Amino acid sequence: MAPQIAREIPGNDEYRALRVAAGLSAMSEEGAATGLPASWCAVCVRDGGELIGMGRVVGDGGLFLWVVDIAVTPARQGQGWGRRIMQALMDEVHARAPRRTMVGLIADGTAHELYEKFGFKLVAPGAHGMLLRL
Repeated sequence: MAPQIAREIPGNDEYRALRVAAGLSAMSEEGAATGLPASWCAVCVRDGGELIGMGRVVGDGGLFLWVVDIAVTPARQGQGWGRRIMQALMDEVHARAPRRTMVGLIADGTAHELYEKFGFKLVAPGAHGMLLRL
């Protein structure tokens, strides 16, 4: 059976494991337990029950939304799963978010090339993204 994408929130342990496997920073168990249920929208890609890709949108649902946690296991990278995850999330954003909602993200490396296909634009030099990591 081919991998399937579905609107669902990943489990705490599998979420944290996939982030690390995909080269994203590690997150705490406590943070995941608090944050994952608060997702505005989430999608998972599973192959035989195993989480091989995911993405989430977080925020207040009306004024500001952030695309986060776009991750695909290394063995499945380069097969279009990142694009399909983004498409599913953006379909939900366009269907549910009010007009003029600001949707943002932080693009690592060359990921901005994928996000530009969905209408995102680099903000520098007019603005600079900032992050405080606790």
